[in-house]
Amino acid sequence: MNVRKANQKDAVSIVKMNKALALETESLTLDDQVISLGVAHCLKDSAKGSYFLAEYEGAVIGQLMFTFEWSDWRNGWIWWLQSVYVDPDFRGKGAFKSLFHHVEMLALAQLDVVAIRLYVEMHNLPAKEVYQKVGMQHAGYEVFQKSCNHQPDSKTNNS
Repeated sequence: MNVRKANQKDAVSIVKMNKALALETESLTLDDQVISLGVAHCLKDSAKGSYFLAEYEGAVIGQLMFTFEWSDWRNGWIWWLQSVYVDPDFRGKGAFKSLFHHVEMLALAQLDVVAIRLYVEMHNLPAKEVYQKVGMQHAGYEVFQKSCNHQPDSKTNNS
C-alpha cells in the first residue's frame, strides 16, 4: 500500500469518494458542481487543506484531507482530518491506518502542530472504533453549526 499527496489529476476520484462518503454516513447527496469546485479549490490551494490518497496496485482505495486551525489556547496548529473514506472492499486492511500514520508523521515533524482532530457522525460506531485503534480519543466536544453561505441549511448538503 502506498500513500501520496493528491494532485489535480486525482480530482475525479476524490469527488467520487466524497459523494460515496456523504451518502453512506449521512444519507446526503452532494451537488456535483459544488463538490467538484470544492475539491478543485483545495487541490489548487494548500492553504485550504491537503488531500492524501492510499493506493493499492496503482488504484486509489482511500483518502483523507486535513485542514488547519490555529489554537490560541495551545499556541499551535490543530490539524483537522476530513473527508476520510476507504473503499468498502479495502476496509480492515490497513488503508486508513496508513493514511493516518502518514499524516501523523508529517504533524510530528512540525513543532507547532499540537493535535490531530476529526469529527465523526455520532452514530458511526465502526469509524469511531477505527479512530480509537490508531490512538485517537473522544475530545469531549460536540459540533454546532449555522450555515452562512448561499447553500441551504438542509440534510441535502450541510457538510
